[in-house]
Amino acid sequence: MTERTTRAHAEFESSQHAALNVDGGSLDANDVEASGSAADEFRIDLERIRFSSYFARLSDVTQVVPQSGVGPVMHNRLTHSLKVSAVARVIAANLAGAEARHRAFVRGEAREDDATGAIVAKLGGCDTVIAQSAAHAHDLGHPPFGHLGERVLDRVAREKLGLPEGFEGNAQSFRILVQLDTLGRDFPGLNLTAATRAATLKYPWTRAKWIGVSADDIPVSERPRGVGLDPATGAEKFSVYALDKASMDQALAAFPGIGEGRQTVECAVMDLADDIAYAVHDLDDFARAGVLQQAAVAAEFRTWLAGSREFADEATPSLEMRRRNPGASLELLWRRLHMKDDWIADRDAFIVAVQRVSDDLGESLLATPYDGGIDSERAMSGFTRRWIEHLRTSIVVEERPHIRSGHVRLDRQAWHEVMVLKFVHAHFVLERPELALPQRGMAKVITDLALGFDDWLSDPEDAPRAPRRIIEWAEEVTEESFRARGEHPELLLGDTSDAALRRQGRSRAILDYVSSLSDQQAIATHQTFIGA
Repeated sequence: MTERTTRAHAEFESSQHAALNVDGGSLDANDVEASGSAADEFRIDLERIRFSSYFARLSDVTQVVPQSGVGPVMHNRLTHSLKVSAVARVIAANLAGAEARHRAFVRGEAREDDATGAIVAKLGGCDTVIAQSAAHAHDLGHPPFGHLGERVLDRVAREKLGLPEGFEGNAQSFRILVQLDTLGRDFPGLNLTAATRAATLKYPWTRAKWIGVSADDIPVSERPRGVGLDPATGAEKFSVYALDKASMDQALAAFPGIGEGRQTVECAVMDLADDIAYAVHDLDDFARAGVLQQAAVAAEFRTWLAGSREFADEATPSLEMRRRNPGASLELLWRRLHMKDDWIADRDAFIVAVQRVSDDLGESLLATPYDGGIDSERAMSGFTRRWIEHLRTSIVVEERPHIRSGHVRLDRQAWHEVMVLKFVHAHFVLERPELALPQRGMAKVITDLALGFDDWLSDPEDAPRAPRRIIEWAEEVTEESFRARGEHPELLLGDTSDAALRRQGRSRAILDYVSSLSDQQAIATHQTFIGA
């Protein structure tokens, strides 16, 4: 075993409560000890996630836009997670193969070393099942209505519910794995190995870690991806809440070759697979549903390509004012990329990427409207297959990556192409004016639910009749907060008086509950609340 696997194996064997019932069978810690195989441990992790009710609910959680908005062909968070898992498995298998070739060379069984495999081995290895587990788990914490619900819950939590840490989907996913989900035993979470838990930490820090660190202190181009610019509220994206930090530290301790604030190899694979699946697979939905219009896409790309030099000379405020004009938004995209990621951003590579996406999307896939026929389906599947194959074979592995990158990333040209593909989502789908009305309605549902439960729990006479899960979670979080105040007060934000910690415990429990609802459950619960 590698050192990483040994650590995970020892951690798993030390647990006295590890068990999973599948199809009437039982596999517990004694079974795993008898098998002596770390692979079995990681497989159990994957099955525990797959059998989780939190995983099942993703079938009714919005991926990019609601299914009701453009028809039944749209991805949801479950189908997205399964495709991320498929892409992650292929990438991880390639890296594991490279690692195996390196180890064969070290043993004298091969004449040539594998440079990529040597790096992977030094970083702790790459296990395909761990990468799949991370992919399955990466969206568990998404609340109803996807990223919209995430933003609303965060704002309500910080502005209305007195919870300085707010809400973050990645941190909620980790909280589900280590605290909220249950196997029906007397321990919290799913009792996953350190390796699997570490593989879910896309942003391995708390929100508070970056409070007070302004762009003057550390420029955006030198900050980890996801941190953001606001020193007052801390990191925009983070993978753990303060009360779950100990579990993060324990998991990352199994990876001595991974630097502080860095993703493990399997986590980097999952993160990359998420980007690829989002950039490519979701475009299928939009094209099939007629959301992407060839004329608008082609106009944006053609105009920018034809006037690239002129756009480069135009002042940013002018571009912002006419961002709806063809070509302006692409130029603004380039400037954001160059500002944030000058370590890899290159205008020539960006031009090539725009041309490639324009040719393959605007001039090919969308040239003929999708009609549901065999030719349309072949064109759609061909587009997806070409891009997935291209991107998964454009992988770079680095022992010492840039702070805004990971140990596993896309090469320069493919990175630009993914940025352009993601731009298509943002500009031609998410910014569609006709989505504004239903999105405001969804935001109201989430807001009303959070504030409604808060009002309910504030009623001393009626609070005991609130959903039992909220009451129990509030008690648990409050106890943990009091304990943290005594042992690690530096982890807590804002007021830490008894009353404030009780208030925060109640608020966190409300967020845990509301975010665990599916889209339809949220709508139905809201209707019940307002007496509809």
